[in-house]
Amino acid sequence: MTTVSRCVGAPMTRVDGLDKVTGAARYAYEFPTQGVSYVWPVQATIARGRVTEVDPAPALALPGVLTVLDHTNAPRLNSEAEASADLFVLQSPQVAYHGQMVAAVVATSLEAAREGAAAVRVSYEREPHDVVLRADDERLEIAETVTDGSAGLVERGDADAAWADAPVRVDQTYTTPVEHVSPMEPHATIAVWDEDRLTVFNSDQGPYMSAQLLSALFGIELSAVEVVAEYIGGGFGSKGIPRSPTVLAALAARAVGRPVKIALTRQQMFQLIPYRSPTIQRVRLGAGRDGRLTVIQHESVQQRSALVPFADQTVSSTRMMYAAPNARTTVKVAPLDVMTPAWFRAPGHTPGMFALESAVDELAEALGMDPIELRIRNEPENDPESGKPFSSRNLVACLREGAARFGWEHRDPTPGTGREGRWLVGTGVAASHHPDYTFPSSAVARAEEDGTFRVRVGAADLGTGARTALTQVAADALGIPVSRLRLEIGRASLGMAPFAGGSLGTASWGWAVDKACRALLKELDVYAGVVPDGGLEVVADTTEDLGQRADLSRHTFGAQFAQVRVDADTGEVRVDRMLGVFAAGRIVNPHTARSQFLGAMTMGLSMALLEIGEVDPVFGDFANHDFAGYHIAAHADVPRLDVVCLDETDNTSNPVGAKGIGELGIVGAAAAIGNAFHHATGERVRDLPIRIERSREALRVARSAEKRRPGASEPGPGVG
Repeated sequence: MTTVSRCVGAPMTRVDGLDKVTGAARYAYEFPTQGVSYVWPVQATIARGRVTEVDPAPALALPGVLTVLDHTNAPRLNSEAEASADLFVLQSPQVAYHGQMVAAVVATSLEAAREGAAAVRVSYEREPHDVVLRADDERLEIAETVTDGSAGLVERGDADAAWADAPVRVDQTYTTPVEHVSPMEPHATIAVWDEDRLTVFNSDQGPYMSAQLLSALFGIELSAVEVVAEYIGGGFGSKGIPRSPTVLAALAARAVGRPVKIALTRQQMFQLIPYRSPTIQRVRLGAGRDGRLTVIQHESVQQRSALVPFADQTVSSTRMMYAAPNARTTVKVAPLDVMTPAWFRAPGHTPGMFALESAVDELAEALGMDPIELRIRNEPENDPESGKPFSSRNLVACLREGAARFGWEHRDPTPGTGREGRWLVGTGVAASHHPDYTFPSSAVARAEEDGTFRVRVGAADLGTGARTALTQVAADALGIPVSRLRLEIGRASLGMAPFAGGSLGTASWGWAVDKACRALLKELDVYAGVVPDGGLEVVADTTEDLGQRADLSRHTFGAQFAQVRVDADTGEVRVDRMLGVFAAGRIVNPHTARSQFLGAMTMGLSMALLEIGEVDPVFGDFANHDFAGYHIAAHADVPRLDVVCLDETDNTSNPVGAKGIGELGIVGAAAAIGNAFHHATGERVRDLPIRIERSREALRVARSAEKRRPGASEPGPGVG
């Protein structure tokens, strides 16, 4: 049999589209389960201290309540398990953050469980707490490692001496707030025990990796754990591992001896699911008058919980973005009495590139240089941090293509001069970057006697289109039409596979699928193309293949462009249009890829203008823990968006030539909007989000500066 490429690169309609629109697709909470019960958590009303007593009597007196669990009677987890400390649910009386689970009610109905949880009485010994991130916190320490495995402090050259000698310098501080994940489907689980076998129907980004974690937590063999995640309604990193609600469901099911369901409310999502850490970032850029960077210093201050030493990779993009012989990049963390922050779409890179790309824009203004030209002038030949050659790097091509399409040549470089009636209009640009990760994966390809093929891989489709993309990869490798192929994903038992995170899914799973399918064709050749009785099956594993790749620096790049208008009277900020140009290897499915980029750019817009978790320092909670107070971009906020994917050939990463795209589109979007705001108003807001009160203050400062200028005319009406 010979293979002919006919699917990869085609804008194929989602293979699961019909199941989704007809309701046939089953999400975690929807699997039919006999004799199911429900669990509802009781959450701490203090931010730090310990539980002194749990009175279950009022709850147990209610009809339908089966049991009340707390740290004194919950099944024990394996204390030796290598798992995040905040997953050891109901194992200790200690309270580490407001909203932590301190008890739970299991009942025969959801209503009874919720009523029972409200009836449980919990007494506490309260301790002083601190939930506010400060740059001068005496407890700040340099992180030993950050989430990409690199050190918290990396230096090259002499950053201090180079800073002192730099003719042109920028030294500014930028802040980003808490941001909450808000997937359409909340975290939901059904846990079922069959003696010592655990089956978990879970809204989950990585069934196999979650099974590994659950087996460790419950002290059972990996083969005794099945995680089912056929369909997931979004996750953005928060479902990369099981979170406390999943562990609670499994504990409760073991305690009552029957299946248990849990689905978080939207308010509980804000209280029990990790968030993006706030950051305070100081960026110092030094350059010659020709615009060539001589030094980059980037320090990020962020928070961790008292339970887990989590530190995001906020400065990692800075380490390799631009050529500078001297650099210092640092991540410092403060232990606070908060829930552990965790992964959120392009973790670290998203807030880090907001700071870096804003500072680059400020340097361009100080130099009187076009911001695109400044970035091109500092394009490195090799990775500035590692010295390795890039497998591919087409940032310059993205910038130039975007400039041509966006009409950059018509841009007046002087900030604050563009005006349409009462609207101040400006444009901005920023670079995008995300690492190109590939993890080991396995896959199974099987030929059936009826002429069809079955491919199994432990992948997860978050709604990104992974099921469709992998179908295309398999069909091409086998040289068959899609109608003859059945793809199975979404179960831990389908074999070793990484999670859908880090933009590594399609590249990792696709390599294993391609390898398995091509190996199957070779096996079929042994049988002269005739499938033997009982079918023919091949298993492939890419672990050794990954170890044989060339030692290169692997990344994806892009350029974000935005046009912003600001009402000179009210300070209202609107984004007119955005353009993203990206270089991310071979695009397996342009249709679903475009959808991913548009969604990511929308999240970047939401970050720039709307999203902020407001911390209540008195109670230690988030004051705005629902969609009435935590605002995300809605249809009316989203302007005309356009996406362009450049043709990029990079066959050094994997045989499919694919790279991850799920996170690249959010990185740089907020900076492009912030830079456009500055171009429109002449003033810069360095603290996200750019809400109307910050916009009005910027306009007030701009008018004050205008009044102080010699020979300035009297300003027109507007914000005073």
